[in-house]
Amino acid sequence: MDQLPLWQWTASDIAMATRRGSLGVLDVTEAAIAQMEAANPALNAVVESLADEALAEAAALDRSTAPKGPLHGVPVTIKINVDQKGHATSNGVVAFKDVIAPEDAPVVRHLKAAGAVVIGRTNTPEFSFRADTDNPLYGRTHNPWGPHISAGGSSGGAGAAVMAGIGALAHGNDIGGSLRFPASANGAVTVKPGLGRVPAFNPSQTAERGLLAQLMSVQGLIARNASDLHFSMPILIAPDPRDPFHVPMPWRGTPLASPIRVAVARDDFGFGMHPVMATALDNAASALSDAGYAVEEIEPPLTQETGEVGYRTLLSEVRELLGPDIRKFGSSEINTIFDEYYSQFPPYEGTEFLRMLAKRTYYARQWALFLDDYPLVLTPFLLKPFFSPGRDVEGPEGVRDALGCSHWSFIMNFLGLPAGNLPTHIAEIDGGPRPFGVQIAGRRWREDLIVDAMQAVEARIPPACTTLWARN
Repeated sequence: MDQLPLWQWTASDIAMATRRGSLGVLDVTEAAIAQMEAANPALNAVVESLADEALAEAAALDRSTAPKGPLHGVPVTIKINVDQKGHATSNGVVAFKDVIAPEDAPVVRHLKAAGAVVIGRTNTPEFSFRADTDNPLYGRTHNPWGPHISAGGSSGGAGAAVMAGIGALAHGNDIGGSLRFPASANGAVTVKPGLGRVPAFNPSQTAERGLLAQLMSVQGLIARNASDLHFSMPILIAPDPRDPFHVPMPWRGTPLASPIRVAVARDDFGFGMHPVMATALDNAASALSDAGYAVEEIEPPLTQETGEVGYRTLLSEVRELLGPDIRKFGSSEINTIFDEYYSQFPPYEGTEFLRMLAKRTYYARQWALFLDDYPLVLTPFLLKPFFSPGRDVEGPEGVRDALGCSHWSFIMNFLGLPAGNLPTHIAEIDGGPRPFGVQIAGRRWREDLIVDAMQAVEARIPPACTTLWARN
């Protein structure tokens, strides 16, 4: 690490150096801000710089004689759809630009309490409900790999920022893939926690979210390597009484007997799998096999049905509860996208919605039985190369490429299962280099097994940031 610029250091190496006193928090923070000021104008990943606050906090941490937290001095970013005291929780919507948070959300509170320094707030699409990051309030976020590829969404600002070295960790959240889309698009690494793992609450909210949104949406982090997830995620899962359904379980579960069985799933749901995506999946399977996992080609149960019912059930709730605000406050673009969502995945009506909501338990049970035999499941993420910016506004085919081809992602949210994403291949196609991410899902409460597996893959396939930085 000593030979790298500070903005390229891992979160764990930064914290180790600042905790032992060989590196000042102010030095790290200044380096992160300098990188933000150099890289962000071309990316528009950070839409609110907190440089002054961050420098003051860094200086205070250097002066303090209090015990140092586990993330002491680690520069991080926060997504603009989560409350940070004194800052707008705009969610990418012009009408919400003055919704100022009265207090920190649990994820922000935990990061700060652990010693992290927040250097900026990152972009999201309107209502955080697209796989691409653009909005009328702040504009488009660009991918550090080039203009030929979307930065993903809805945590697109977070994914672009962390890969560009704007912070060692980036906060994001995920209701249908919003951590994993940006990780896949930008070549980053993430694990979507399972239901109840990370406490969630926005003090600025005026009403509770819909029940299915509560069951599917989670808070998490995007990093550049899996080790930093093992290092940082235990901080996020600390309890907060404002989330009454948080499950206070340790990060590490009971070790499993070796070899751990991994099911490799290749169902393309009729979309077809691009050959380069198949290569990325093969690379991951080979790496896991080489690491001692028992890798077997076998399909989990009811995958297409689970995903389709999940899409339609969530959209049923969204149309009734969020739909009026989207119509009133959203742009014509986001309303056109939602019209296409409703067309391709028609919301359920009346009692049919209640029946399908209840049937979620049936699907979850079938998967729990499968995961009892195969604790990990390796799948594609997108079935095709990551799409170009604005693809989801290009009519039915655009929405199919952005949403339909991510069927494997949405299943995990509907079931409340944890799922990680990491790059295992980089290819020059369709106008430039593109990282290809795969998904590793796992048993409920066993994010640690997923991150272990991603570490095993990374021991054989270097993180994509090394290739990105070498190109730049």
